[in-house]
Amino acid sequence: MPENDYLIYDVTVSTLTPLHIGNGVDLLNQYDYAIHAKRTWRINEDALLDAQNVEDPRVAEQLGRTPPAQLLDPRDFRPESGFFRYVLQGTPRSTGEGAQLREQLKDAFDRPYLPGTSLKGALRTAIAWQAWGAAKLKPEIRKLGRNRKWAGQDYERDLLGKNPNHDLLRALHVSDSTPLEPDSLLLLNARVITRGGNLAAPIEMEALRPDTSLHLTLKLDLALFSEWARRGGLRLTGRQWLEQLSQVVQAHSLDHIKRELAWFKEIRSAVRIAQFYGQLAGARLGGNRFLVALGWGTGWEDKTFGSRLQQD
Repeated sequence: MPENDYLIYDVTVSTLTPLHIGNGVDLLNQYDYAIHAKRTWRINEDALLDAQNVEDPRVAEQLGRTPPAQLLDPRDFRPESGFFRYVLQGTPRSTGEGAQLREQLKDAFDRPYLPGTSLKGALRTAIAWQAWGAAKLKPEIRKLGRNRKWAGQDYERDLLGKNPNHDLLRALHVSDSTPLEPDSLLLLNARVITRGGNLAAPIEMEALRPDTSLHLTLKLDLALFSEWARRGGLRLTGRQWLEQLSQVVQAHSLDHIKRELAWFKEIRSAVRIAQFYGQLAGARLGGNRFLVALGWGTGWEDKTFGSRLQQD
C-alpha cells in the first residue's frame, strides 16, 4: 500500500445556534432531573440513594415509590453537594412530574461531543447532492423508495457506490470531537413551525450552547484512488469532490439556506428566523470554511437529496 497517500485536517466546528444531537433517551422530571432556582439539575441517583438509610426495609420500600427529586432538601441544591451530575442554565416549560427532556449525546463522564458519524452524514448528503448535479439526473418515480427517509437510496448507490466496500465515502474518515465539559450545555425549549406557519407543541432538550467550538480530525484516504487500489478491484470515482469538500458543502448549504429563507419570508411570525437565514445567505467565507446543518431540526431535505428530488 502506498505510504503517506492521505491528507489529515484539523477541523474546528463552531456552533451558530444551539445544537442538539440526542442519544435517544428522554429524561423525566423529578426522576432524572429536578428544577430549582431557574436551573435544571441532573440527579446523581447513586449518590442520592447512598445518602439514604436503606438498611431499614420499610425505608427501602418507601424509597422505591418516591421520585428521587423529592428526597432532596433545598440546601442540597449546590453543584458541590455530590447529588447532581451537572447543572443546566434554564428550565423546561413543562414542570409536571414525569415531564420529558431529550438528553444530549455524551460520553461516560457526562461530557457532550460531536460524533463523527453525524458530521460525516451531513458531508455525505452534500457530496451526493453535488454528484447528482454533475450527472444531470432527473428524479424518476420508479427509483424513489416508498419510505420517505430512504427515498433517494437507489440514486445514492448509483452515485456513490453500490455497497459500503465500493462507496466513495469509504475514503473519508471523520473522528468524534474532543469531549466538552457539561457546562457547555444549556436547556433548550424548542418549537417546530408547521407548514401552515403555526407553532407545534414545545419540545424540551439539552443542547450545546451557541458559539461553542468542537475539535476533531478529518482524513482523506487518497490511496483508495491509486493504481494499487485498482489492481485490487476497487475503482472509486468522485475524488475531486473530496478534495474540494469545502466548496461542495458550501454550495449545498447555500442552496438549502436560500430555499429556507424564501419560505420563512412568507411566515409572518418568523421574521427573526428569516433575518437569520438572510445573514447566512450573505455570509462570505474564505479558505476551507463552510456552513453545514447538523443535529435536530435540520429537516428532511437536509438529510436526503432534498431539492434534487423536487425537480420537475
